[in-house]
Amino acid sequence: MTSTESFAPSVEILLAPGSPPRAVAPVKPAERISSLDVLRGFALLGILMLNIDDFAGPEFFHDIPIGLPKPAFTGPHTHLHLAILFLKWIFFEGKMRALFSMLFGAGVILLTSRAEKRGAGIRTADIYTRRNLWLCALGLLHGTFLWHGDILFAYGICGLLFLFPLRNLKMKTLLIAGILIGMVLATYNVFQYNGTYEDIRLSRQAAAIAADQHAGKQLTAEQKQSLQKWQAIVEKKSVTQKRIDERMAEAHEGYLTHLIKKGLDYGSRGFAGLYGFEMSDSVGAMLIGMALFKCGFLTGELSYATYLWTAFLGFLISAPIYIVGIWKVYLSGFSFVSVDEWAYAPYSLARLPGAVAIAAILLILIKSGAFRFLLRPFAAVGQTALSNYLLTTVLCQTLFLWGPWKLYGKLEYYQYTFVVFSIWAVNLILSPLWLRAFEFGPVEWLWRSLTYWKLQPMRPSA
Repeated sequence: MTSTESFAPSVEILLAPGSPPRAVAPVKPAERISSLDVLRGFALLGILMLNIDDFAGPEFFHDIPIGLPKPAFTGPHTHLHLAILFLKWIFFEGKMRALFSMLFGAGVILLTSRAEKRGAGIRTADIYTRRNLWLCALGLLHGTFLWHGDILFAYGICGLLFLFPLRNLKMKTLLIAGILIGMVLATYNVFQYNGTYEDIRLSRQAAAIAADQHAGKQLTAEQKQSLQKWQAIVEKKSVTQKRIDERMAEAHEGYLTHLIKKGLDYGSRGFAGLYGFEMSDSVGAMLIGMALFKCGFLTGELSYATYLWTAFLGFLISAPIYIVGIWKVYLSGFSFVSVDEWAYAPYSLARLPGAVAIAAILLILIKSGAFRFLLRPFAAVGQTALSNYLLTTVLCQTLFLWGPWKLYGKLEYYQYTFVVFSIWAVNLILSPLWLRAFEFGPVEWLWRSLTYWKLQPMRPSA
């Protein structure tokens, strides 16, 4: 029976005591842990709820719909758009990517522990290295030729540099390290790497200088210089119709122009990003995922009370931060300084607790066994996550840029959700159908074949 047919949250027995070592090979469908597949499928689908903003129109602020050709916060749909924005930030923003990263970390423990228990020895490192090198290659191809928002390359690099050497650390050590990296360093990078802190400081300084000027005080040369510097930032970051038109024209320049401008420099930008936000953003969550797998959290082995308290505390931390932040941003008229101060600065403080809270809610549903029929398609999406990730890119780029429809910049903000739901339907319908006929997703099959230097069977064995 495949994992979509047998839906059990508990972790399987890898080898019976005294069993001889087996050949190192990809995991069989019957050996999969269904809870991980469901969580992975849910996270993958949830990521599109945020990525759609980049696919569908010009994005001046990360995951905040300002600068669209059809303004989001004027006209009859203002309150609907505001409600969608709140829901996105409370339940999806950062949390889906964090959950996906946690599951990537858990996968490292699962892959290496299985290989070692089957007697792979030093070959475990060989397999693991090839697996992540090929993931980097897939990421480079995806980021270069399909979409510049790729995460596979960063995941592969993080896996190569950090996760394998740290896999044998104790659960508490992994958890503490993940929290420190994910909260402290990510917060620092939001302030410094993205220029958030400098914008906030200069805006307050400019306000104080303007007050002195209004009071009739003579400005010093230093104050005048500060005002000029602030004005330059305002001109650079303010959203104008001219900038919107430029973004629209750039998007419709054609595939080859896009490839030259954004695709061919993806590798260098990817490496540069690893030293900033991407490094701490991904690695911290991956280490937490390794810890949560080791303690049985991600496999549904803990008590209902543990998951309920985790969900309650996680949302208690994350939800108010995002609710207050987005409300403050809205009241300011979505000024870039307010976005920096209220949305981006506290970003890292809320995403990890929120991601763990969502995982806890899903694991309660999985443990109950009452929603097996509804959760099986999510497990199938999780089992074919890599194929679905790339398919989603192709579908979105075709809808908005490559195909005859050219919907880029033509939809209202609320209409983005219609596209998301449609692509979710494709993922949730095609994935179970595919797994009825084949053992792996098409890209998973290629990845496994390259990892083990052997063509893997596509058709399920009896």
